[in-house]
Amino acid sequence: MSDSAVAAPVVTDRTGGVATVRLDRPEAMNSLDIATKEALLAALQDVAADDSVRCVVLTGTGRAFCVGQDLKEHVGLLADGADALFTTVPEHYNPIVTLLSTMDKPVIAAVNGVAAGAGAAFAFAADLRIVADTAGFNLAFTGIALSSDSGSSFWLPRLVGVAKAKELLLMPRTVRADEAMELGLATQVVPADGFEAAVQEIATRLAAGPTKAYGAIRRAVEFSATHTLAESLAHEAELMTSTGSTQDHRAAVDAFLAKEKPIFEGR
Repeated sequence: MSDSAVAAPVVTDRTGGVATVRLDRPEAMNSLDIATKEALLAALQDVAADDSVRCVVLTGTGRAFCVGQDLKEHVGLLADGADALFTTVPEHYNPIVTLLSTMDKPVIAAVNGVAAGAGAAFAFAADLRIVADTAGFNLAFTGIALSSDSGSSFWLPRLVGVAKAKELLLMPRTVRADEAMELGLATQVVPADGFEAAVQEIATRLAAGPTKAYGAIRRAVEFSATHTLAESLAHEAELMTSTGSTQDHRAAVDAFLAKEKPIFEGR
Protein backbone atom coordinates (compact mmCIF):
# COMPACT_ATOMS: atom_id res chain seq x y z
CA MET A 1 0.00 0.00 0.00
CA SER A 2 1.36 3.41 -0.92
CA ASP A 3 2.08 6.18 1.59
CA SER A 4 -0.64 8.32 0.00
CA ALA A 5 -3.18 5.52 0.47
CA VAL A 6 -2.19 5.11 4.12
CA ALA A 7 -2.56 8.85 4.68
CA ALA A 8 -5.94 9.19 2.98
CA PRO A 9 -8.28 10.87 5.50
CA VAL A 10 -11.40 9.36 3.89
CA VAL A 11 -11.74 5.90 2.38
CA THR A 12 -14.64 4.44 0.40
CA ASP A 13 -15.52 0.77 0.22
CA ARG A 14 -18.12 -0.60 -2.20
CA THR A 15 -19.74 -3.93 -1.42
CA GLY A 16 -22.67 -4.85 -3.61
CA GLY A 17 -24.88 -1.80 -3.75
CA VAL A 18 -23.55 -0.36 -0.47
CA ALA A 19 -20.85 2.31 -0.40
CA THR A 20 -19.26 2.90 3.00
CA VAL A 21 -17.58 6.29 3.28
CA ARG A 22 -15.27 6.19 6.29
CA LEU A 23 -13.52 9.08 8.00
CA ASP A 24 -10.08 7.62 8.67
CA ARG A 25 -8.17 9.90 11.03
CA PRO A 26 -8.48 7.90 14.25
CA GLU A 27 -5.44 9.62 15.75
CA ALA A 28 -7.36 12.93 15.49
CA MET A 29 -10.78 11.53 16.46
CA ASN A 30 -11.77 11.92 12.78
CA SER A 31 -11.74 15.70 13.16
CA LEU A 32 -12.19 17.80 10.06
CA ASP A 33 -9.19 19.64 8.70
CA ILE A 34 -9.37 21.14 5.22
CA ALA A 35 -7.89 18.06 3.56
CA THR A 36 -10.44 15.79 5.24
CA LYS A 37 -13.37 18.05 4.35
CA GLU A 38 -12.26 18.17 0.72
CA ALA A 39 -11.81 14.39 0.63
CA LEU A 40 -15.19 13.79 2.25
CA LEU A 41 -16.96 16.11 -0.15
CA ALA A 42 -15.29 14.42 -3.12
CA ALA A 43 -16.18 10.96 -1.81
CA LEU A 44 -19.82 11.89 -1.30
CA GLN A 45 -20.03 13.49 -4.74
CA ASP A 46 -18.62 10.28 -6.21
CA VAL A 47 -21.04 7.87 -4.51
CA ALA A 48 -23.99 10.19 -5.11
CA ALA A 49 -23.31 10.12 -8.85
CA ASP A 50 -22.66 6.35 -9.01
CA ASP A 51 -25.87 4.57 -10.05
CA SER A 52 -24.45 1.25 -8.87
CA VAL A 53 -24.47 2.60 -5.31
CA ARG A 54 -27.93 2.20 -3.82
CA CYS A 55 -27.20 2.95 -0.17
CA VAL A 56 -24.48 5.07 1.47
CA VAL A 57 -23.07 4.53 4.94
CA LEU A 58 -21.08 7.29 6.65
CA THR A 59 -18.94 6.17 9.58
CA GLY A 60 -15.61 6.68 11.32
CA THR A 61 -12.53 4.68 12.22
CA GLY A 62 -11.58 4.12 15.86
CA ARG A 63 -13.36 5.49 18.91
CA ALA A 64 -14.95 8.52 17.25
CA PHE A 65 -17.48 9.02 14.49
CA CYS A 66 -16.35 12.62 13.96
CA VAL A 67 -15.61 15.33 16.53
CA GLY A 68 -16.14 18.21 14.10
CA GLN A 69 -13.66 20.91 13.19
CA ASP A 70 -9.97 20.14 13.68
CA LEU A 71 -9.18 22.70 16.36
CA LYS A 72 -5.41 22.38 15.95
CA GLU A 73 -5.73 23.54 12.35
CA HIS A 74 -8.37 26.06 13.39
CA VAL A 75 -6.02 27.73 15.88
CA GLY A 76 -3.37 28.10 13.21
CA LEU A 77 -5.82 29.59 10.72
CA LEU A 78 -7.10 31.97 13.39
CA ALA A 79 -3.59 33.12 14.22
CA ASP A 80 -2.83 33.70 10.55
CA GLY A 81 -6.13 35.46 9.86
CA ALA A 82 -6.67 33.02 6.99
CA ASP A 83 -9.77 33.33 4.83
CA ALA A 84 -10.22 29.55 5.04
CA LEU A 85 -11.37 30.01 8.63
CA PHE A 86 -14.62 31.54 7.41
CA THR A 87 -15.00 30.18 3.87
CA THR A 88 -15.01 26.55 5.00
CA VAL A 89 -18.71 26.65 5.95
CA PRO A 90 -20.03 27.55 2.46
CA GLU A 91 -17.24 25.69 0.64
CA HIS A 92 -17.18 22.45 2.63
CA TYR A 93 -19.70 21.98 5.42
CA ASN A 94 -22.78 23.18 3.55
CA PRO A 95 -22.27 21.08 0.40
CA ILE A 96 -21.38 18.01 2.50
CA VAL A 97 -24.62 18.27 4.47
CA THR A 98 -26.62 19.01 1.33
CA LEU A 99 -25.32 15.83 -0.29
CA LEU A 100 -25.97 13.74 2.82
CA SER A 101 -29.56 14.95 3.03
CA THR A 102 -30.56 15.11 -0.64
CA MET A 103 -28.62 12.55 -2.71
CA ASP A 104 -30.96 10.27 -4.64
CA LYS A 105 -30.42 7.23 -2.40
CA PRO A 106 -30.72 6.47 1.32
CA VAL A 107 -27.93 7.45 3.73
CA ILE A 108 -27.11 5.77 7.03
CA ALA A 109 -24.97 7.40 9.70
CA ALA A 110 -23.19 4.53 11.46
CA VAL A 111 -22.25 6.35 14.66
CA ASN A 112 -19.47 4.17 16.01
CA GLY A 113 -18.28 6.66 18.64
CA VAL A 114 -18.62 10.25 19.76
CA ALA A 115 -20.18 12.61 17.20
CA ALA A 116 -19.58 16.25 18.10
CA GLY A 117 -20.19 19.61 16.46
CA ALA A 118 -20.34 19.25 12.70
CA GLY A 119 -19.88 15.50 13.14
CA ALA A 120 -23.18 15.32 15.00
CA ALA A 121 -24.83 17.50 12.35
CA PHE A 122 -23.59 15.15 9.61
CA ALA A 123 -25.29 12.26 11.42
CA PHE A 124 -28.53 14.24 11.82
CA ALA A 125 -28.61 14.87 8.04
CA ALA A 126 -28.73 11.12 7.33
CA ASP A 127 -31.97 9.15 7.05
CA LEU A 128 -31.08 6.67 9.78
CA ARG A 129 -28.65 6.86 12.69
CA ILE A 130 -27.46 3.46 13.87
CA VAL A 131 -25.62 4.16 17.11
CA ALA A 132 -23.22 1.96 19.05
CA ASP A 133 -24.14 1.72 22.72
CA THR A 134 -20.76 3.26 23.58
CA ALA A 135 -21.32 6.33 21.36
CA GLY A 136 -22.89 9.72 21.95
CA PHE A 137 -23.62 13.18 20.56
CA ASN A 138 -22.36 16.60 21.65
CA LEU A 139 -23.44 19.93 20.12
CA ALA A 140 -20.15 21.50 21.14
CA PHE A 141 -20.28 24.79 19.20
CA THR A 142 -20.80 27.26 22.06
CA GLY A 143 -18.02 25.56 24.01
CA ILE A 144 -15.63 27.40 21.71
CA ALA A 145 -17.87 30.48 21.36
CA LEU A 146 -19.13 29.66 17.87
CA SER A 147 -22.59 29.46 16.39
CA SER A 148 -23.96 26.20 15.05
CA ASP A 149 -23.26 25.04 11.50
CA SER A 150 -23.72 22.12 9.13
CA GLY A 151 -27.49 22.25 9.44
CA SER A 152 -27.58 21.52 13.17
CA SER A 153 -30.05 24.39 13.72
CA PHE A 154 -32.25 22.86 10.99
CA TRP A 155 -32.17 19.17 11.87
CA LEU A 156 -32.01 19.25 15.65
CA PRO A 157 -35.37 21.00 16.27
CA ARG A 158 -37.01 18.61 13.83
CA LEU A 159 -35.63 15.61 15.68
CA VAL A 160 -36.10 16.65 19.31
CA GLY A 161 -38.25 19.81 19.29
CA VAL A 162 -37.30 23.47 19.60
CA ALA A 163 -36.95 23.61 23.39
CA LYS A 164 -34.67 20.56 23.66
CA ALA A 165 -32.67 21.68 20.63
CA LYS A 166 -31.96 25.04 22.27
CA GLU A 167 -30.97 23.31 25.48
CA LEU A 168 -28.50 21.03 23.72
CA LEU A 169 -27.07 23.88 21.65
CA LEU A 170 -26.84 26.46 24.46
CA MET A 171 -25.61 24.07 27.14
CA PRO A 172 -23.74 21.36 25.26
CA ARG A 173 -23.12 18.01 26.90
CA THR A 174 -22.61 14.49 25.72
CA VAL A 175 -25.91 12.75 25.04
CA ARG A 176 -25.20 9.07 25.53
CA ALA A 177 -26.67 6.42 23.27
CA ASP A 178 -29.57 5.43 25.52
CA GLU A 179 -30.71 9.04 25.94
CA ALA A 180 -30.19 9.68 22.22
CA MET A 181 -32.63 6.85 21.54
CA GLU A 182 -35.19 8.32 23.95
CA LEU A 183 -34.89 11.78 22.40
CA GLY A 184 -35.13 10.56 18.81
CA LEU A 185 -31.54 11.33 17.84
CA ALA A 186 -30.85 7.62 17.31
CA THR A 187 -32.85 5.31 15.06
CA GLN A 188 -31.43 2.21 16.69
CA VAL A 189 -28.86 1.55 19.41
CA VAL A 190 -26.89 -1.67 19.12
CA PRO A 191 -24.12 -3.27 21.21
CA ALA A 192 -20.67 -2.18 20.08
CA ASP A 193 -19.56 -5.77 19.46
CA GLY A 194 -22.40 -6.28 16.96
CA PHE A 195 -22.37 -2.79 15.52
CA GLU A 196 -20.84 -3.39 12.08
CA ALA A 197 -23.01 -6.43 11.43
CA ALA A 198 -26.17 -4.51 12.34
CA VAL A 199 -25.23 -1.61 10.07
CA GLN A 200 -24.42 -3.95 7.20
CA GLU A 201 -27.75 -5.77 7.57
CA ILE A 202 -29.75 -2.53 7.35
CA ALA A 203 -27.62 -1.10 4.52
CA THR A 204 -27.95 -4.30 2.51
CA ARG A 205 -31.72 -4.24 2.96
CA LEU A 206 -31.94 -0.65 1.70
CA ALA A 207 -29.56 -1.35 -1.18
CA ALA A 208 -31.93 -4.07 -2.38
CA GLY A 209 -34.92 -1.74 -2.27
CA PRO A 210 -36.58 0.64 -4.76
CA THR A 211 -33.81 3.25 -4.90
CA LYS A 212 -35.71 5.79 -7.01
CA ALA A 213 -38.65 5.66 -4.61
CA TYR A 214 -36.31 6.14 -1.65
CA GLY A 215 -34.76 9.16 -3.33
CA ALA A 216 -38.17 10.63 -4.10
CA ILE A 217 -39.27 10.22 -0.49
CA ARG A 218 -36.09 11.97 0.69
CA ARG A 219 -36.86 14.90 -1.60
CA ALA A 220 -40.51 15.00 -0.56
CA VAL A 221 -39.67 15.19 3.14
CA GLU A 222 -37.01 17.84 2.55
CA PHE A 223 -39.37 19.91 0.39
CA SER A 224 -42.23 19.75 2.88
CA ALA A 225 -40.07 21.24 5.65
CA THR A 226 -40.09 24.65 3.99
CA HIS A 227 -43.24 24.65 1.83
CA THR A 228 -46.99 24.81 2.33
CA LEU A 229 -49.32 21.82 2.26
CA ALA A 230 -50.58 22.78 -1.20
CA GLU A 231 -47.04 23.07 -2.54
CA SER A 232 -46.05 19.78 -0.91
CA LEU A 233 -49.05 17.99 -2.39
CA ALA A 234 -48.17 19.28 -5.85
CA HIS A 235 -44.56 18.17 -5.36
CA GLU A 236 -45.72 14.72 -4.25
CA ALA A 237 -47.80 14.44 -7.41
CA GLU A 238 -44.74 15.17 -9.53
CA LEU A 239 -42.70 12.58 -7.66
CA MET A 240 -45.49 10.01 -7.95
CA THR A 241 -45.52 10.48 -11.72
CA SER A 242 -41.75 10.05 -11.78
CA THR A 243 -41.60 6.91 -9.67
CA GLY A 244 -44.65 5.48 -11.40
CA SER A 245 -42.67 5.26 -14.61
CA THR A 246 -39.73 3.34 -13.11
CA GLN A 247 -38.86 -0.25 -13.88
CA ASP A 248 -38.97 -1.05 -10.16
CA HIS A 249 -42.61 0.06 -9.93
CA ARG A 250 -43.56 -2.14 -12.87
CA ALA A 251 -41.64 -5.04 -11.34
CA ALA A 252 -43.45 -4.54 -8.02
CA VAL A 253 -46.87 -4.53 -9.70
CA ASP A 254 -46.06 -7.63 -11.74
CA ALA A 255 -44.78 -9.39 -8.62
CA PHE A 256 -47.93 -8.46 -6.72
CA LEU A 257 -50.13 -9.93 -9.44
CA ALA A 258 -48.00 -13.06 -9.53
CA LYS A 259 -48.02 -13.26 -5.72
CA GLU A 260 -44.23 -13.15 -5.71
CA LYS A 261 -41.69 -11.03 -3.87
CA PRO A 262 -40.49 -8.15 -6.08
CA ILE A 263 -36.85 -7.83 -7.06
CA PHE A 264 -35.75 -4.21 -7.32
CA GLU A 265 -32.87 -3.03 -9.47
CA GLY A 266 -32.83 0.63 -8.55
CA ARG A 267 -34.17 1.79 -11.93
